[in-house]
Amino acid sequence: MVLNSLDKMIQLQKNTANIRNICVLAHVDHGNEEYLINLIDSPGHVDFSSEVSTAVRICDGCIIVVDAVEGVCPQTQAVLRQAWLENIRPVLVINKIDRLIVELKFTPQEAYSHLKNILEQINALTGTLFTSKVLEERAERETESQVNPNSEQGEQVYDWSTGLEDTDDSHLYFSPEQGNVVFTSAIDGWGFGIEHFARIYSQKIGIKKEVLMKTLWGDYYINMKAKKIMKGDQAKGKKPLFVQLILENIWSLYDAVLKKDKDKIDKIVTSLGLKIGAREARHSDPKVQINAICSQWLPISHAVLAMVCQKLPSPLDITAERVERLMCTGSQTFDSFPPETQALKAAFMKCGSEDTAPVIIFVSKMFAVDAKALPQNKPRPLTQEEIAQRRERARQRHAEKLAAAQGQAPLEPTQDGSAIETCPKGEEPRGDEQQVESMTPKPVLQEENNQESFIAFARVFSGVARRGKKIFVLGPKYSPLEFLRRVPLGFSAPPDGLPQVPHMAYCALENLYLLMGRELEYLEEVPPGNVLGIGGLQDFVLKSATLCSLPSCPPFIPLNFEATPIVRVAVEPKHPSEMPQLVKGMKLLNQADPCVQILIQETGEHVLVTAGEVHLQRCLDDLKERFAKIHISVSEPIIPFRETITKPPKVDMVNEEIGKQQKVAVIHQMKEDQSKIPEGIQVDSDGLITITTPNKLATLSVRAMPLPEEVTQILEENSDLIRSMEQLTSSLNEGENTHMIHQKTQEKIWEFKGKLEQHLTGRRWRNIVDQIWSFGPRKCGPNILVNKSEDFQNSVWTGPADKASKEASRYRDLGNSIVSGFQLATLSGPMCEEPLMGVCFVLEKWDLSKFEEQGASDLAKEGQEENETCSGGNENQELQDGCSEAFEKRTSQKGESPLTDCYGPFSGQLIATMKEACRYALQVKPQRLMAAMYTCDIMATGDVLGRVYAVLSKREGRVLQEEMKEGTDMFIIKAVLPVAESFGFADEIRKRTSGLASPQLVFSHWEIIPSDPFWVPTTEEEYLHFGEKADSENQARKYMNAVRKRKGLYVEEKIVEHAEKQRTLSKNK
Repeated sequence: MVLNSLDKMIQLQKNTANIRNICVLAHVDHGNEEYLINLIDSPGHVDFSSEVSTAVRICDGCIIVVDAVEGVCPQTQAVLRQAWLENIRPVLVINKIDRLIVELKFTPQEAYSHLKNILEQINALTGTLFTSKVLEERAERETESQVNPNSEQGEQVYDWSTGLEDTDDSHLYFSPEQGNVVFTSAIDGWGFGIEHFARIYSQKIGIKKEVLMKTLWGDYYINMKAKKIMKGDQAKGKKPLFVQLILENIWSLYDAVLKKDKDKIDKIVTSLGLKIGAREARHSDPKVQINAICSQWLPISHAVLAMVCQKLPSPLDITAERVERLMCTGSQTFDSFPPETQALKAAFMKCGSEDTAPVIIFVSKMFAVDAKALPQNKPRPLTQEEIAQRRERARQRHAEKLAAAQGQAPLEPTQDGSAIETCPKGEEPRGDEQQVESMTPKPVLQEENNQESFIAFARVFSGVARRGKKIFVLGPKYSPLEFLRRVPLGFSAPPDGLPQVPHMAYCALENLYLLMGRELEYLEEVPPGNVLGIGGLQDFVLKSATLCSLPSCPPFIPLNFEATPIVRVAVEPKHPSEMPQLVKGMKLLNQADPCVQILIQETGEHVLVTAGEVHLQRCLDDLKERFAKIHISVSEPIIPFRETITKPPKVDMVNEEIGKQQKVAVIHQMKEDQSKIPEGIQVDSDGLITITTPNKLATLSVRAMPLPEEVTQILEENSDLIRSMEQLTSSLNEGENTHMIHQKTQEKIWEFKGKLEQHLTGRRWRNIVDQIWSFGPRKCGPNILVNKSEDFQNSVWTGPADKASKEASRYRDLGNSIVSGFQLATLSGPMCEEPLMGVCFVLEKWDLSKFEEQGASDLAKEGQEENETCSGGNENQELQDGCSEAFEKRTSQKGESPLTDCYGPFSGQLIATMKEACRYALQVKPQRLMAAMYTCDIMATGDVLGRVYAVLSKREGRVLQEEMKEGTDMFIIKAVLPVAESFGFADEIRKRTSGLASPQLVFSHWEIIPSDPFWVPTTEEEYLHFGEKADSENQARKYMNAVRKRKGLYVEEKIVEHAEKQRTLSKNK
């Protein structure tokens, strides 16, 4: 039973135990209890998986819907993983069972086997997630026991499966007998769990309901003579109970209706005690009859919502594990928080509505609504007095028109006998008339109402949210530790007059709304555990935020998005004068979409970054029609690439092993390449670049080496940890208190270091990990800078080595310039100014001897000049003091940044020299482009497989796996496809296969394009195969030139070559 009574809703919101957050609000009578269910729908397309993430965060449970024909799809796996990561409980709905009857023509026995197979696949996925979690926890315990050997003292002996046998995982799996699976056909309006049939048959057969619950699903059959349920149906060739008692009844109903067997239909309807209307009974479409019968016999809403009420937890059942996971962002651990913050865990668990309970709200996304849809802007029903007033005015206007027609304006008596004076033309109405007119909407207000208004989609985790309550808005980067550092009084400080704390604002909750599907209703207060909309936060919250009445609350962990934004386009208005509207519209779009990113590039282009083609189209439509409301021009997609280097190849382009002749050719080619490098830069045979700063005071020697693929992957996975390490080293350098680092964070750092040491083995990588100076680009990327210089030892693990303080500080400042040069070099590579990936730069030598000599001699000269100047003014003590101060100031400046010469500041020269050294070190090695790759999952029938493969091979795709789905004629193809070739791929594949194949594209990884973009033929075999000019299309060169053209860089290509007029044979006679 669904009610829309606002008062009833408000009453139900106060009973937290009977709330189910799983945005149409349904109010359900279940037995004697009433439940409030917040049902949040989320799109199924992979491009919109960010919407799933925002919904999952504020729920306690989820319904996973699986197609009975297609079974487990890639998106099912992604959704299950998201539910698992957020620690929420799932229930399963297997939908479209009617297709097994009508389309696939399965018998009840075949359908049972098929459904059993689907359940096994889903449970196998759940089992994989559970196993990985248990093994991770075991690994954590092992690392702890290694760090604290005294705690366990070697009592426990682990094998690979320790923990898996002991942990009870039966409640995790989907099983009809547990009541967490429902079988439905939404289009025909029916659905059931086995509890429904267990209740019916317990009365008919006389077997206990509990027994039937355990045996209706599984290998059990019924012995009707003995009225006993026996095991082992397949061995004895018997029908399982599920087939005999449930499926056969549904199949016989469909069979009767589809064959239009009226007698049988009437018999079924009578035996079920249903009433079917005459219109439905006479209808020619059998679907209408099936819907009319089944929706009364097995109503789908009752089956699904009863399962939700019984099996999904209420907000009071939130687990301690989930609370800790929500509160710990990045590499932080729960134990590292201040005691006030840790105390909030109890408030989460209690979910209390007392006045003393802290108010904790999480905003998962901002959504835009038309301002006209807000309750305050809706036309309200008129009162009786207003209706009478308007009627009187209408009569009065009518009388005026008549009087004007007759040329006179008489006094007209009203109902109470008094007279109303009509106004002559041109005069303003007075008194009541003015009030009545003021009620009509003005055109100015209508213009305002056309604007979009933002509402925060949120959930109250603790306390009561009241209108007008003042609250702290905590951004994703806020830290309670930073608050303690800046506010001397700590968390007990009064909220008014607080000093500026980064990522924290203080505001009032303006409007609270009940979300009734598309409708919004005003609320004065919202108890804990409820989903709500909050108005007036658009100036404080960008995409998501944590709201709390106490500043001790940490921000919730950022939302986990399955789809990575990878598709970029540049947008500009058709008319340049409309640029302000576009900028404003893009800001609104950025706030309204949780996944989209908005960038302004150095070139001034406004760039939109989206998750895929479908997401891009939706964003562009929103921009044109809702947010900017202007015509826009959209560029071709901007494809991201990465640059890297590889080991020298062992075979040439025609797969011949490189022999002596080839080596000569390669050396010859290398010499040609090296001739492009300017004079004054030395290049060794093994690729060591030695370069001097423009003022000849410092010399740097840099070598580039390719990192192993596993190391690059580790660096990408641990980017958050690297960022927190960078924050720690910067606070060390600034001399701040560093005891705040927690033991678990330290353990993660050592574990990360251990992984690097494990993969960086061999003579070339000896001691490299200890000498890592920095990561890049942006100090957390997949490239490393190694410092092998003996003069200055610095490491990301320990910070700068202890030396004499003055010398150390000078080296540190100059070292920062070296690191900055490395960051710039990794941000834009030499091939097409794209970021680098998987490269290790080794600083072999760093010679500053000339700079130190120069610095010492300059300091001596300066000292003499200062002494001479100051000795002349001994009488005037103030002058002498001023001179000594000036001298100290200059000498202190010497230590930090030495004299600037005609080439600019020395630190700037070091940055530029280091950047150039890194670029040249890359250019002397075999350079390669890396392309972004999608994993592509395609479901297709057997007769269109050839066309699918044709489209994939045309677009440089590579098939990884192909398997047939059991019991169907569908094939599942797994392939990888470059993002650069993916635009229009889905449309083309649908056209070529007449809609019988549909792909799902998800960003997966970066892959090296094997061809060399600078390759030219060098051996006889290559000349024979490719021709002298080798002008056959090189994929890497094509991509590189396209990026260079887009960025306005020089492209080496000849548009016309040997342009001679062609002579025909007839003219040459």
